[in-house]
Amino acid sequence: MSTLIASLDRRRFLRGSGVALALPWFEFSTRPAAAAETSAARKRLACFYFPDGVPMPLAADPAHKDWSWFPHGSGKDYTFTKCLDPLEPVRDELTVLAGFSHPAVRSIHGHSNADQFLTGAATGPTGDYKNSISLDQEFASHVGDQTRFASLVLSTDGGTGTPRGAHTASFNRSGRAIPAEHRPKRIFDMLFVKSNGDAARRLALSQSALDDLLADARSLRKALSASDQKTLDEYLQSVRDTEVKVEKAKRWINIPLPEVDVDHLKLDVTPEDPRNYLQTMYELIYLAFKTDSTRVATYQLGRENAIGVSDYLARAVGFNLTHQLSHNTKDPDGWKNFGIYCRFLSEELGRFVSRLKATPEPGGLGTMLDNTVLLFGSASSAFHLSRNYPLILAGGKNMGFKHGQYLNYGPENPQGGPWLGGREPWQRETSHEDVPLSNLFVTMLQRLGVKTEQFADSTGGVPAV
Repeated sequence: MSTLIASLDRRRFLRGSGVALALPWFEFSTRPAAAAETSAARKRLACFYFPDGVPMPLAADPAHKDWSWFPHGSGKDYTFTKCLDPLEPVRDELTVLAGFSHPAVRSIHGHSNADQFLTGAATGPTGDYKNSISLDQEFASHVGDQTRFASLVLSTDGGTGTPRGAHTASFNRSGRAIPAEHRPKRIFDMLFVKSNGDAARRLALSQSALDDLLADARSLRKALSASDQKTLDEYLQSVRDTEVKVEKAKRWINIPLPEVDVDHLKLDVTPEDPRNYLQTMYELIYLAFKTDSTRVATYQLGRENAIGVSDYLARAVGFNLTHQLSHNTKDPDGWKNFGIYCRFLSEELGRFVSRLKATPEPGGLGTMLDNTVLLFGSASSAFHLSRNYPLILAGGKNMGFKHGQYLNYGPENPQGGPWLGGREPWQRETSHEDVPLSNLFVTMLQRLGVKTEQFADSTGGVPAV
């Protein structure tokens, strides 16, 4: 915290921040949905991030046939390997993509790039760090005023993490990390359990605290240097953001929460029971969408670089720690072991896609999947390689997305193979330049109804999807 901010009345500063953090509905936007809105108009977005890359044995390796993450073939004439074949039942609902990455980080170690997966920002390998708005929050800024929660930000580890080691995939318009929730019971209570009778009083207190902070800041600003004024302005923007959220909370406080069946939910589950934990997190997103509590969700399945409880997820399939699987591909059955873990992720993604597909759109046309766009991927592919991101795009047929295909915009033989010491894949030169991933983001936003021609460093769209 800067000395500038510390010079504010400390009691009121802490009080204002404390109240803001205490209110779970501070992820709200500005106003409730219009009563006349039809559910047929709903469009949703969910983004999922997984760390550590994927198996990419070279074509000459016997493991390539079964355990290379990317499919064999191209277009509609392709076959899944064992990494992705749990998705075969929903093959016509998704597209596998290759040859995409963010230009600003292609020569940076893969573990440093989760922060920019949904932003495309030049976050860099070391030193000064500045991010930008993430894809989910850009969409939320257009639709978040129509639901109780502007967005649902989740991760397995929770909180924000650190620069280049984020525990969240979501960043606001100023590039600040949005804290992710990781406790299923807390998520459920936020979505579906009525606040106690003190909620209105706490809202009033929070507004009072914000007013005090703004009054202090205005009087202080006159005595500051240009640099310190900039610092203060950034702080004030966060206060204004909180004001907006408080105002929305006041409008929703007396609107009944939706009722849902909870018998099938394991709300006390933790990542130490990985399969049930993932299923519960996916189910909470499903329920949030079904009840129209939000139309935007992100879930970071794990943090990069083997830090945090998310590294336990590999225990779902009999291994110890997830990250180590990507390092041990040179060992006997190394590719297979890494692939088995990726297959587990595919199983749970397929379960979620099938859940949406089996649910009719409430009051609308088609299924919930037809009106929901899902992005599933990672910011590295081969060992620590920040290129050729492994990506799956699913759903959104009512928005014009075409599926049942594998679209490879990269070379026929991408970089891969085990790391045997020496230079890593991310340190090696490549003769091929990937398509900017932000091009896909532009197309996604446009199909979701956002009028835009640009996101981050995009150079166009991806009409083939």
